[in-house]
Amino acid sequence: MSRTSSRPVPRQILSAFFELLGSMRFAVSLLGILCVASIVGTVLPQNSPDSAYIDQFGPFWFEVFDHFSLWRVYNSGWFLVIMAFLVVSTSICLTRNAPRMLRDARSFREYVRADSLRAFAHRFETRCAMAPEPAAQALSRLFKSQGYAVRVRRDAAGLMVAAKKGSVNRLGYICAHSALIIICLGGLVDSDMSLRLQMWLGGKQPVVGNMMIADVPASGRLSPRNPSFRGNILVPEGGQTSSAVVMVGDGALVQPLPFTLRLKHFVVDYYSTGMPSRFASQVEVTDPATGKRFPATIEVNHPLHYKGITVYQSSFDDGGSQVTLAAYPLKGVLARGATVQGTIGKSLTVDPAAAGAAVAQQGGHAPSDTLHMDLAALRVINVENMSSGAPVDHKSLEQELASVTGSAAGKKNENLHNIGPSIEYRLTDAAGQAHRFRNYMAPVTLDGASVFLVGVQGNDGAYRYVRIPADTQGSLAEFARLRAALADPDMRRAAAQRFAAASTSSPVDTSALQAAAQHALDTFAVGGLQGVADLLQANTPSDQMRHAADMVVRLIGASMAELNDLARQRDGLPAAPRTDAQARWTRLAVAALSDLAHYPAPVIYELDDFNQVQASVFQITRSPGEYGVVLGALLLIVGIFTMFYLRDRRIWAWVQPADGGATVLAAMTTQRRTLDFDQEFERLRAAATTLDAAPRAH
Repeated sequence: MSRTSSRPVPRQILSAFFELLGSMRFAVSLLGILCVASIVGTVLPQNSPDSAYIDQFGPFWFEVFDHFSLWRVYNSGWFLVIMAFLVVSTSICLTRNAPRMLRDARSFREYVRADSLRAFAHRFETRCAMAPEPAAQALSRLFKSQGYAVRVRRDAAGLMVAAKKGSVNRLGYICAHSALIIICLGGLVDSDMSLRLQMWLGGKQPVVGNMMIADVPASGRLSPRNPSFRGNILVPEGGQTSSAVVMVGDGALVQPLPFTLRLKHFVVDYYSTGMPSRFASQVEVTDPATGKRFPATIEVNHPLHYKGITVYQSSFDDGGSQVTLAAYPLKGVLARGATVQGTIGKSLTVDPAAAGAAVAQQGGHAPSDTLHMDLAALRVINVENMSSGAPVDHKSLEQELASVTGSAAGKKNENLHNIGPSIEYRLTDAAGQAHRFRNYMAPVTLDGASVFLVGVQGNDGAYRYVRIPADTQGSLAEFARLRAALADPDMRRAAAQRFAAASTSSPVDTSALQAAAQHALDTFAVGGLQGVADLLQANTPSDQMRHAADMVVRLIGASMAELNDLARQRDGLPAAPRTDAQARWTRLAVAALSDLAHYPAPVIYELDDFNQVQASVFQITRSPGEYGVVLGALLLIVGIFTMFYLRDRRIWAWVQPADGGATVLAAMTTQRRTLDFDQEFERLRAAATTLDAAPRAH
């Protein structure tokens, strides 16, 4: 008996589960969850790097949110599963209720019992002198004149005139639920569902790490008939591609395209703020199957559509520009290092101690005294706010430069100027310490002085700039010459001797002044002004600190002027003129040398020459589900309009003979009683009572 009673249990469970799926409450609950998830996906930026989320929310909440894939909510597994269950649940509801609603919409319900009409709230009775058949015809004409469809049922007791209007609103329910199904199916088709299925069932494995597209194995390539995908491609000017890259987690899959896209020319225009006002790609499309070839222009809001694939203009990047960098060592007695030639986006090995010809090596093992360089970016246009005339206060270097080198986007300011190209690169030493640098190619005028901006990126992502004064030729040559001389002990000794000899004629005073100047130069050469300040703080009473610091700074400035003359003389150049401009240049050079004492690299690389190559970034999509989404949206609009603005109204009039005439018992009903319905009922009752009789209304 127990075995017999246990047999129906699986069937009962299946039946209960089916009832749950077909429940309207279950479908509404799923829809509510999807709405909440969509709000989260709208508020939280999607598909950003993990580091951005960690910085914004912290490690703890990042782990919590990442567990639910809130950074990619629309393609998360749970979101897709809920959409699939919503499709099933809504389909069951629609399958159950649609046939009944269609039958009810077509039915006139003319077989309603006459006695039941007395239970309606809106009813009336009247008597007329006409026979039942003419009275029924008159009522039919009246109802039709008000837009009702009419059907008459005749039997031995009398005639039932049934009229209906607005019963098509039942289609609103069907359209709305069908729209929900179609929209969800479109979303599932355009989601990562097909990609997940190919990875689970087709053995596709994302490629992790750098690899040429031609070297990607078959397991890393998707089918050309992939129903939907969303990928990206980067095409440099003059280059072409027939494959897109689809990112999957930390890896990527290659999606072959049914055509080849070649970038002939990239066009970019700028606002006065330096922000791009328009960028477009002039491409040539080649269909290998037919040999068809045609030109096209792709820009924002004007994509290319071909063979069911849409190509959007996403952004632009560097396509491998060739750059030449001049090296200026910050250690040793060399004023100029080796010239480096490389390609943006590539890595190379450089030797900061080398001189003469280029010694950069592409890849390979680097000796311990070499650096690993990553050429990150070349920016040809840098429009910045170079306002001047404000009083100069003694702020930190970051605060002082922020007002003149911040982003100019969105500012309408007459002080906006294009300060020329810049190069960004990253240097990594043998210990693995890496720093990112941004240096401008041309000098800029700040506070009336022509200076080069040499930037170092801090831990907060902002750049701190060192101002290096430009010489009369607009170059770094004289500063580099002075820096190399400062690194030479013999040159420092000779500069101190010249300064002392020019300042006093007493042998005793000359010797003491020379020793003081040389000690100051030696300290400054090692630790900059901070080193000098530390030395003074350790050996000078606090009440004499300010006077001593002023004296030492003047001593260093005068000695540096002599050192600069010696450096120029060694290179066969005349001494610099003793002018206010030269004195200001020396002060700026001293400040720059002091800041460079803490520069996190042994060399500065300045952009000397470049050959720019633009590249266009395209987003490639095949999304057949978008047509379903559009169709679903239209059906949803039709369904909502039909349900809310078309009201089902029905009228029954029972006509039966009485005393040579006829009596009429009529009733009217609707789904939602409104003031309009009441007014329509009164009009119909007034019209019906004019059928040659006095009414008896209730």
